[in-house]
Amino acid sequence: MNEGFIKLFKNIHQFEESRHADVLASLKGWFKRILVNTCIDHYRKNASYINGQMLSEDAENIADKQETGIDILSYKEIIEAIRELSPAYRTVFNLFVIEGLTHEEIAQHLGISVGSSKSNLSKARENLRKILTKKTDQKAYVEPVR
Repeated sequence: MNEGFIKLFKNIHQFEESRHADVLASLKGWFKRILVNTCIDHYRKNASYINGQMLSEDAENIADKQETGIDILSYKEIIEAIRELSPAYRTVFNLFVIEGLTHEEIAQHLGISVGSSKSNLSKARENLRKILTKKTDQKAYVEPVR
């Protein structure tokens, strides 16, 4: 908070009162932006500390002892699994998960009901889970876990 006030007072000469109809509201907005940016700077500066301990590159390279089968799969294998879904399931899955559309938007784009969109997504997820489980089981037999 103190850093924000210091920045405000150091740079108050840059604030142009003549450019704003409501000077007080503009000054509040300008100061808010200074405080937000100061907080972000502070966070970035201290982001390498967690619970008071400095994180190093060595700490990031510690092996995950609880590696799951999905960790073994590559990006290409996951994309291949998505491509194995039926066209209807794959379309709804991509629109919802990848594109971020709502069920209402998907229903409107595809000319289906919202319920059909939800059902197709649920079935797509279940089928994808089965495909990926099968791939991880096969991969576990072929490749030893690291």
